[in-house]
Formats: sequence, C-alpha cells, structure tokens
Amino acid sequence: MSTRAVGLTATGHMNRHQRLLVVEDQASVRQVLTALLRQEGFETLAVESAEQALETLRSGGFDLIVTDLRLGGMDGMTLLRHVSREWPEIPVVVLTAHATVASAVEAMKAGAADYLVKPFDRDEVIFTIRKTVEAARARSDDPPPAPGSSVDLIGKSPAMRELADLIGRAAATQATALVRGESGTGKELVARMIHERSPRSKGPFIVINCGALPDPLLESELFGYEKGAFTGAASRKPGRVALAEKGTLFLDEIGDLPATLQVKLLRLIQNREYEPLGCTRAVRADVRFVAATHRHLEDMIQRGSFREDLYYRLNVVPIWTPPLRDRQADVPMLAEHFCTAIAARDARPGLRFSAEALALLVEQPWPGNVRQLQNFVERAAVWSETAVISASIVERELARGEFGPVLGASQDAGDAIGRLGDTRAHAEREAVASALKRAQGNRTVAARLLGVSRRTLYNKLAEHGIA
Repeated sequence: MSTRAVGLTATGHMNRHQRLLVVEDQASVRQVLTALLRQEGFETLAVESAEQALETLRSGGFDLIVTDLRLGGMDGMTLLRHVSREWPEIPVVVLTAHATVASAVEAMKAGAADYLVKPFDRDEVIFTIRKTVEAARARSDDPPPAPGSSVDLIGKSPAMRELADLIGRAAATQATALVRGESGTGKELVARMIHERSPRSKGPFIVINCGALPDPLLESELFGYEKGAFTGAASRKPGRVALAEKGTLFLDEIGDLPATLQVKLLRLIQNREYEPLGCTRAVRADVRFVAATHRHLEDMIQRGSFREDLYYRLNVVPIWTPPLRDRQADVPMLAEHFCTAIAARDARPGLRFSAEALALLVEQPWPGNVRQLQNFVERAAVWSETAVISASIVERELARGEFGPVLGASQDAGDAIGRLGDTRAHAEREAVASALKRAQGNRTVAARLLGVSRRTLYNKLAEHGIA
C-alpha cells in the first residue's frame, strides 16, 4: 500500500450529458426518481439490484450513483464499498428511509459523498446531486491519487520538518487548528494527518466545504434539521456536526463562511453545543474542529467580512503549509514518490526521472504547488516510452505546459512558440492514442493514464477523430 503525499504531496445548471445510475428495488420509487432526474436533464439509467448495478458499471461512463441502502440481495452498503474500491472516481449518494447518525456515519466512512432521506424532497434531491457531480467534476481535473491507506509527509526540507512537528503537536491536543496556505499545498491532507494521529483517530473525519453551498443549505448541512423544520423536511436528517461526533470536523474554506453562520459556528466551538433547524433544545457536540483557508483572514477582519472573535477561536493552533517554491529540495523526492505510485498502478516497474530531468523539475517555480507537480509527473509518464523519463520529455512538456517555452541559449522564443503551435495538436493526439493502446481500449483506464477526467478524454477523442 502506498502513501499519499501531503500538499507538499460554484454550482450552476448542470451539463445535459451527465449520466446517473439509480439503484432502487421499489418500482414506484425507482420510477419517480428516474423521471425527476430526467426532467432535470440528467441521462439516467435505473436498475433494481446491486448485482445489476455492478454489471452495468462495468460498461463505464457514469458520473454518479444514487443507491438505496436496503435492497434485495446485496445491500446498498456493500455496493458502496465495491464502488469505492473499483470505481473511486464515481461519487455515490445514499438514499435511506432510516436516517440515523450511525447509518450516515457508516455510509460516509464507506465512501458515500452524501446521503438523502426517504421520503425525499424534490429540490433537495436535485441540489444534492448537482452539488455532488459538480464537486466530482472539479476534482477530476487533478490526476487520481495513488491507492493507499494513510497520509504522510514527503520531504526532508526544514519547512517540512517544521510542519511535521506542528502536526504532531496539534494531533496530541484537542485544540482547534487553523491550516493555511496556497491552493495545492495539501491543507485537507494536513487536517487528515492531525485526525489520524490524534486520540480521535477511531472516530469519523467529516468534511464540509463552506464555500460550496448557498447559505440556507450550508446551515442545514452543518447542523442538520428536524422533521417539519421547513417545507420538504419530511424526516429528521443529522448534520455534519452530528456525523463527526467523537471524531473531527474539517471546515474547509472557512473564509467563505457567511456572516450569519459565523455567529452560530462561534457558539458551537465556544460552548460545544448547537441547535439543528427546527429543534427547540441545544444539542451537545463532542467534536474536534480543524479549519482551513487560502484567504487572508486578517484583511477580511479589517473589512468586516470575518468575525475577529471567531478568528481567535479557530486560530488556536496555526499551521501554515509551505509552497513548493520554498522547499524545492523536496521536488526529487516527491517526483520519485509519484513515479512509484504510477508504476504500481500502471504496471510500469522502475519508472523514474533521469538526473537531468530531475534538475529541470527542481528549477521550476510550481505555482500550483504539489498538485501541479503530480499532474506534470503523470503527463510526463504517459509520454515516456521507457522506464526512465528523459530531460527532453520534461523540456517539451514544460514548454507546452504552464511555464511557457523552455529555451536554450541558441533558441529564438518566437520560433519555439511557433513550433509549439504547430505540433501541439499532433502531440496531444499521439498521447491519447498511446494511452488508449496501453489501456487496451479501456477509456476509464486511459483517462487515468493521461491524468484527466473521462469527460475530458471523450472530448479529446471527438476532437482528434479517434474512434
């Protein structure tokens, strides 16, 4: 099993071609849900059993699964575990008539992206599915992580040693931690490390993105609601705070939390109690809080858009994730780590960069940080016909990538850019064709080899006329 490198390793109307798979054994519910999703423009296929769902999934091309938990034969939880293992890129929304904190936590631990309660509300179903598909599509622009069971730091630079020390100190306490840093530096993975090394490691690690939901829905997602709390609340639904009981709640993009909820979150952190929507009594919360943001909260406080008292409650243990440009000595180790993961995943033993190629990688600024480096390693690996990725491949990919042309002393920049424009389409077509060949025609595997989403691959196949 490999280890993931830490950081260091807007929801609109949906695209009309999103493919959903509905798994529901009750014919009436299956028909209603399928009709609803099709009315909203989703391409929807429905099956009545988990066994049928697994067989259907092998044909590929699905963007999301909605499954009941109670099914004849294999149950929905078992199906969820199969999907998490075999198709980790496909999010699963669980549908249940028995919404308890225990069942919701179990589903989230097994890999569910979200869950819905029967009888379901039309608007909540559509919003949840749109939000989940959109989030999965945003994540799919990054290459998929290597399979593994734990998270660890990759690098021995002074910045990494300091970060490791801070994580260890934070994990040993119950204090609230605030993780800050640029995009792509691994803030969520640092939060996971704090949880995994803490006394709460056997409890759930629950994530909520404060910038991904409109205000009313964010409040219900965070605190939950009681039956009858609002129109469409046909049954009780526990929120993310309840799901994180005896574990850790990770508040991602805390700088995007609306002012109305900042007051309620402050009370929750301060008093360890909250009120679900429609509830007339306070509920105690045994939860550890870790927050993260790339925003400059001090400036937001000056502008009046972020509460100063909440900032001090969050910033008990401040942790900064260093950008890659501040620890360039770690680039070779990270590149080696990603090569090892790709080699194990794609059966390419001995995959590595040449010494000259590594020197070129170290010289780059990597504005997208570790996420950008991982993407680049995946792309260079696709192009390399041998186990050793050469400097020439790195130079070419850097020239047509995010950094602009890499020029030698005798090269003319205008000529290089012109050649890049002439050859890019041909190079792209060759890369797609090569990945398909290596994947033996399996487009899901080919997309992984290329480090792109299936949707992007389909678009490139059409663009280059590849059958």
